[in-house]
Amino acid sequence: MIRVLTQVDDEQCQKLIQEQPAENLFIIGDIEAFGYEQEFQTIWGDFDEKGNLRGILLKYRENFIPYSSGEFDAEGFADIMNEYEDFKILSGLKELTSKIEPFLTREFHSRRQMYYAKLDNTDSLSNEDLTQIKKTTIEDLPKLVDLLNNIPEFSGGNFSVENKRHGMEKGVSRSYFIKDGGILVSSASTTAENTKSAMIVGVCTHPGHKKKGYATGCMTKLCRDVLEEGKELCLFYDNPEAGKIYKNIGFEDIGYWMMYKF
Repeated sequence: MIRVLTQVDDEQCQKLIQEQPAENLFIIGDIEAFGYEQEFQTIWGDFDEKGNLRGILLKYRENFIPYSSGEFDAEGFADIMNEYEDFKILSGLKELTSKIEPFLTREFHSRRQMYYAKLDNTDSLSNEDLTQIKKTTIEDLPKLVDLLNNIPEFSGGNFSVENKRHGMEKGVSRSYFIKDGGILVSSASTTAENTKSAMIVGVCTHPGHKKKGYATGCMTKLCRDVLEEGKELCLFYDNPEAGKIYKNIGFEDIGYWMMYKF
């Protein structure tokens, strides 16, 4: 049986999604931020014959994200999505979205597959001196945004001081950086932070300062600080070569993350 969840269901919902905090980064964050009774957000629960919650479908504005740790009513979730002709994005673990896809009546115009990796302990992190790695303050944001906007791989990214400041003030993002010759040359950031998990984004080094270990240092300091707060870390990446830096730090692949655009 599938029905809309309310605050009364929060204990069951949290028990399910907190089994895998990294995998449920977005669902946990959206529930913490907006709860169950918003016009722009709805959460459905799929219950088995014994009344146990086994699956979640979250709708945030025009976006859908499913989650289940086992069997769930994929066709039922698809039926809900099919009722919304204006929904734009379905995203989630491939093992879940692949079960929903056959029942969707609308055709997607793009489907992107990314590696999904997580880190839940500090065992593999280097113990080297990282005192040169600094946590970004509001005053550092103009230089950080300037770096991000000059990274070729980030071309077309929506980087602005206002957006960065908003994320920092809301506690959903943080950044670390290193300088070389007084110039900010490398950085790593989090986004979508919640009480249980955070996502790594914006790992970069200025083209003129690569192969000096700067990005690894920024990542290591950032990951250690977040993990010591009791959170899990996750990230997406497209290129296996790009994933080497993450795996050297200790990240492990947990599957593929899919994004369908309609």
